[in-house]
Amino acid sequence: MLKEMLPPSRLHPIIEQQAQEVFYYKQSWLDLLTKLYGYPLVPLTTTNAAGQITGMLPLYHIQSPLTGRRYVSLPFSDHCPLLAVDATDAHTLLDQALDLAQKARYLELRGGCNNLLAGRTDLVESNLYARWLLPLHSDAHNVWTGLHKPVQRQIKKAQKLGVQVRIAQDRAEMEHYYRLHLLTRMKHGMPAQPQRFFFALWDAFAADETMQLLLAEYEGTIIAGMILLTTGSTVKYAYGASNEQYLHLAPNNLLLWTAITQSCARGYHTLDLGRTARDNHGLMEFKRRWGASEERLPYYYYPTNDGLTATSEQSRKFRLLTTTWKQLPAWIAGPLGGVLYKHLG
Repeated sequence: MLKEMLPPSRLHPIIEQQAQEVFYYKQSWLDLLTKLYGYPLVPLTTTNAAGQITGMLPLYHIQSPLTGRRYVSLPFSDHCPLLAVDATDAHTLLDQALDLAQKARYLELRGGCNNLLAGRTDLVESNLYARWLLPLHSDAHNVWTGLHKPVQRQIKKAQKLGVQVRIAQDRAEMEHYYRLHLLTRMKHGMPAQPQRFFFALWDAFAADETMQLLLAEYEGTIIAGMILLTTGSTVKYAYGASNEQYLHLAPNNLLLWTAITQSCARGYHTLDLGRTARDNHGLMEFKRRWGASEERLPYYYYPTNDGLTATSEQSRKFRLLTTTWKQLPAWIAGPLGGVLYKHLG
């Protein structure tokens, strides 16, 4: 394991409480990013007179001949709030980050809604994304009543037609998910994470059920999958994929409903439906119909907004990328995406 970013014995109670609700600040996730992609971790912290950590901003230093040199908090992580006991600590962390960024192409902070970040005149705010949060209840029926009628009908349809959902119990089953994931990413014209990433997720988080893989089957064929990540009181819908030939069976709806019912039963308070590009009106509406609430998810940059996450899905650049990628055969797109992905962090 790498040097711990948040040694429990040194955490200020406020920082400890904040960090417990952020999956992407788990030490195992930070280790995974370095081991898999080779990114060096730059752990910025502040401390008080007692030696307690009172502020924390992890950055990764990405050096790529394709996408440039930059500092990101955090790559492949959609919401990484700035953790600090007070404004003084927060500003100190940001000043440290900007000092580092002087020798890079840019700094990217995926901090979400934060008045302090918004008030910094040296940061540029980008508002391309939203996150969707669904409140959970001890009785899943209370969530069911908040679903729009078309969603309820799709869930019942999948059940009636014989779609079955189960929790994967074996590491080898992640290969089934990866095949679906590759197909789905190709459909949308986007490179897919390397297969080793998903096996690394399993190895790091499956044993204690911090990660769960749900698989939807129909007549013995795995037709869709969903990966959930848990931390604190929140379950996160992290990745989802399906076989387009079976979408008429509504397996994605049944997968998500299964995730909701089991999360309610286990006492979680919130289902985080993840980041959505505001330009993606279809996906925005899909999440809205589940009764989730939309929350702005601004990212902050220095000296200017740059990189893939600062590129609108409606831009010419983005559409050229996706159109080109859709033309690739699977035997090229899979390996090539695995090689390129580390440059996209």
